[in-house]
Amino acid sequence: MGTDKINYFDLIYQVVREIPRGRVTSYGAIAHYLGLKSGARMVGYAMNAAHTMTDVPAQRVVNRQGLLTGKHHFETSTQMQELLEADGISVENDQIKNFETVFWDPEKELGL
Repeated sequence: MGTDKINYFDLIYQVVREIPRGRVTSYGAIAHYLGLKSGARMVGYAMNAAHTMTDVPAQRVVNRQGLLTGKHHFETSTQMQELLEADGISVENDQIKNFETVFWDPEKELGL
């Protein structure tokens, strides 16, 4: 089972690396794109493990409503928001402003 998770994590990280600056996506959108039966939870586990990986912009993955639900996995409680703002994303009260506008759908952007 551990090997499967590592392979899934690698696939998830490949998708996350494609999210451009100024855009965000959701755990569920990545899971749907990859056809993961374990769904958004598996993507969440991968993001929890990736927040210190400099080549995986984990801050760009939020919940389906645009909330920064993964912020407690970063070094500080404000680091996720700070990284998003550095990417050009506006955040207020842990919520991405204009979420629908900045949402990046891997299925549409990367195709199948």
